Amino acid sequence: MHARVMTVLGFLLASLAAFPASNVAGEVSGSLVIAGNGPEQVMIERLARAFEKANPRAYVDVLWDENSKPIDMLKSGQAHAAVTGKPEPDLLAIQIAWDGIAVMVNSSNHTKEVTKEQVAEIFSGKVRTWSDLGGPDTKVLLIDRPRNRNLRHVFEAYLGIAGKIPDTAKVIGPDDKAIKTVAGTLPPLSAVTYISLGQALAAVRSGVAVRLLPLDKVEPEEPTVKDGRYQLRRPVLLLTANTPNPTVEAFQRFALSKQGQEIVQNEAYTPMDLKNQP
Repeated sequence: MHARVMTVLGFLLASLAAFPASNVAGEVSGSLVIAGNGPEQVMIERLARAFEKANPRAYVDVLWDENSKPIDMLKSGQAHAAVTGKPEPDLLAIQIAWDGIAVMVNSSNHTKEVTKEQVAEIFSGKVRTWSDLGGPDTKVLLIDRPRNRNLRHVFEAYLGIAGKIPDTAKVIGPDDKAIKTVAGTLPPLSAVTYISLGQALAAVRSGVAVRLLPLDKVEPEEPTVKDGRYQLRRPVLLLTANTPNPTVEAFQRFALSKQGQEIVQNEAYTPMDLKNQP
């Protein structure tokens, strides 16, 4: 993890000891604006409402738009915190969760597993048919994600394919639409996308005709994301300015509290392993 993230996280964990578990946020008041554009919206909104319940004099406004630029909003003063997947210079970064990035195909696609290198070749356009990977004899149909999403940035960086996803790839923003496209594309064996693991697992459990490909022989699951065996993962970060803000700091502590981390897990994200933090 980035050194700056670790340093601030250690400070927050030390601060948690000063608050009882039932009221970890403390007695705070004031307003807090959180901006984002990724799949974490429901989780952040649930954290916000629980934080408000614990702090009746505090108000949290969640500004979420898939076309927005949360970091720019933070820097311009339109928001007090931005949800993203990577640290930024001159901003504090607090990690509140892990999110795996699943490689999703149609449930009828019998490709057994893929390596990191093969995923990079798929999404850079080098692999054009699934039969090259032991799968069906159909063309690969790439479903890409918007350029302004931290999901895409982490995915490209991990695979070393920044700027290499073909312009011909179909770009789909909403997770539910990407899932439906993979499940319903004709021919049904062709489409592939990458998506937040929480959304992907929810689709599989609800019976949608999709499956998740193991990566380097590791299944994409919460335990493997948490311990790092499944390496295609991204941190869920709260970025804030360096200027002290009691309401912001209280919300950060709340997100890392037992109650906050239970909300994280209930929304299908992987909670932090706080007992192993310095």
